[in-house]
Amino acid sequence: MSATTPPSVGDTAGLLTLAETVLAQTLPGEHLEVFVGRGRSTSVRVYGGEVESLTSSSASGVGIRVVTDRRQGFAWAGTLEPDIVRDVLDDARDNARFGEPDEFQGLAEPDGVEAVDQDLWHDAVLSLPVADKIDLALRLEQATLSRDPRIRRVRNAVYGDGSGEAAIASTTGIRASWRSTSSRLAVSAIAEDGDETYVGAFGDAGRDHLELDLEDVADQASARAVRLFGARAVPSQRLSVVLEPRMAATVLGIAAGMLSGERVLKGRSPFADRRGEQIAAPAVTLVDDPTDSRSYGADTFDGEGLACRRNELIVDGVLRGFLHNSYTGRRSGAGSTGSAVRGFRSTPGVGHLALALTPGDRAVDELVAGVDRGVLVQSMTGLHSGVNAVSGDFSVGIEGVMIRDGVLGEPVREVTIGSTLQRLLLDVVAVGADLEWLPGGSASSTLVIGDVSLGGT
Repeated sequence: MSATTPPSVGDTAGLLTLAETVLAQTLPGEHLEVFVGRGRSTSVRVYGGEVESLTSSSASGVGIRVVTDRRQGFAWAGTLEPDIVRDVLDDARDNARFGEPDEFQGLAEPDGVEAVDQDLWHDAVLSLPVADKIDLALRLEQATLSRDPRIRRVRNAVYGDGSGEAAIASTTGIRASWRSTSSRLAVSAIAEDGDETYVGAFGDAGRDHLELDLEDVADQASARAVRLFGARAVPSQRLSVVLEPRMAATVLGIAAGMLSGERVLKGRSPFADRRGEQIAAPAVTLVDDPTDSRSYGADTFDGEGLACRRNELIVDGVLRGFLHNSYTGRRSGAGSTGSAVRGFRSTPGVGHLALALTPGDRAVDELVAGVDRGVLVQSMTGLHSGVNAVSGDFSVGIEGVMIRDGVLGEPVREVTIGSTLQRLLLDVVAVGADLEWLPGGSASSTLVIGDVSLGGT
């Protein structure tokens, strides 16, 4: 392998050339895949009008898979230096010698799906001066403090941005490269009144800082903090739950994780063997569509170099299928859905990139007006311990506002909602028209779920 200068930032063609240079070292009888990745990020955190922290980092590296006689070997390094890359190739070959034979093991092969061209790279992220990034975080803090006299301080106000680039080449004919940028603002407002203290958090994301709505972030964070004053527990009861888009996206994301081919094959999904069955209310249509550039999880290729595509998971409440990479697709017989996720440090897993709920046609006010007794949920706690991703059992703490006879009432806290994810999906009674694209890449509207158990006093 000849010594080369690593390609400059934004030069994905150069990354692909580097991958092809490694691929030229393929020996007879082996299959080789070379994944090259690079990323940069900056984060500014301010507190009390001062910069609390400023971090900037970058990472680059290569991951190499070797498959020989259905045995896989993998190795990686956090550098693109030619001598080290050569050692990584040797290590992957050695690891393949000790791998367990697996009849389904192999690399992704081109499947004829055309990549959708998307504008996911904005040079403005790279050219924005650090002073301007600091200014955005400081302005966000001040804007949040100005919203209400009860907002006494801000826990933190953050501006962050990053860029990611990748390229992949394999002996099966895969050749792909892609890149994207992102920016974000986030703030946690602390409201105090007497002996009560509440926190309201909100954030926004975009491809660059020009797409961020600083004023809306400040508005939403402060509103979420001050509307909880006087919150208390209420008696245990059964009622409707209204999930704001960000809360709805959290629940749907957990459910979508159960629709991974990996989980299904390992017997860790309650939806295994239920394809074609009604698993949700007819109002629920859920897709994973990385070709929709409105999503901040949009991408051109998956982690194995196959074109990203729209995958229907649930349509009108009916389970249409699962997400697969090439391995789980081969093992299940379903084929890859272009849903491989990875970095240069890992082999491909399976995951959703741009989960989106199809919106309904009713405004939020109309949804609330249709609820006789319920609770509008603005935050959930205990998700990691309160949700069983195998059985679907669901029990989490919430904060929010009670709904009585279609009108928002008193704030509530120190209560829990309990059900199963399977039951929650089936009990969706309405989907709002307020589709919101979220910083994590998913999109959701307000959900109204009927007959949920609320545990209180």
